[in-house]
Amino acid sequence: MPSSPSSKTILMCPPDYFGVAYVINPWMEGQYARTDASEARAQWRGLKALVESRAEVRLIAPQPGLPDLVFTANAGLVRNGKVAPSRFRCPERRGEEAVFRDWFAAEGYDIVEPPPGLFFEGAGDALFDEARNLYWVGHGFRSDAGAAPFLESALATRAVPLGLIDPRFYHLDTCLCPLPRGFLLYFPGAFDPASRAAIEAVVPEGKRICVDGAEAESFCCNAVALGDSVILNAASPRLRERLGDAGFSIEATPLTQFIKAGGAAKCLTLEL
Repeated sequence: MPSSPSSKTILMCPPDYFGVAYVINPWMEGQYARTDASEARAQWRGLKALVESRAEVRLIAPQPGLPDLVFTANAGLVRNGKVAPSRFRCPERRGEEAVFRDWFAAEGYDIVEPPPGLFFEGAGDALFDEARNLYWVGHGFRSDAGAAPFLESALATRAVPLGLIDPRFYHLDTCLCPLPRGFLLYFPGAFDPASRAAIEAVVPEGKRICVDGAEAESFCCNAVALGDSVILNAASPRLRERLGDAGFSIEATPLTQFIKAGGAAKCLTLEL
């Protein structure tokens, strides 16, 4: 059954069949069949160890022919025993939909289907801001603009739509991460002007932790925040100082094999 709201439970998928088997984002360009399976397993185990020291970890079984199933953030969006399952824009990932939906059904979640024709890629494009009780919802490359009103209605929670404009940051979780105590880690250059203004209207300047393009390319925003720990692939000295000043501890763990496919710590996890 779904975990209680007071506990953190994270869904992960072992990378048994992970690899770059097609090209559906800029990070995959030139990486076809160039991942190292042994290194990917070691990096995934390193992330899992950090996560399970701070939360319960559940596993979904990997499946042959679905190399991106490892990116469980795209399974759907979970809230209070309900799940809005993903509907993938790219045909290469649509085989994952039934696998994730079957897992959620077996675990007793109430499945809230997106409207017909709406593309929505789960917690890759919808991030819960606990301090403000709202969802930041990305659209532009994978999820449709209609995802925000759908989630607001389905989950009875405010949803703030954010337009993505840089194809390198095709999912919201590659360029924005809500942190505890109202802080927000993000790369402003990934968003259109109206969306940058929307963020600034909601989040006070002292709570906004902005990164530059080079930092964003290290997938520092694709982070998992558990308590005051921020788990990520890498952080620059400047970002380490800024997060430290805000009271956070950084746990950096290399995820370079997964970045070849366009994902890192957050993409590899789904909060249940």
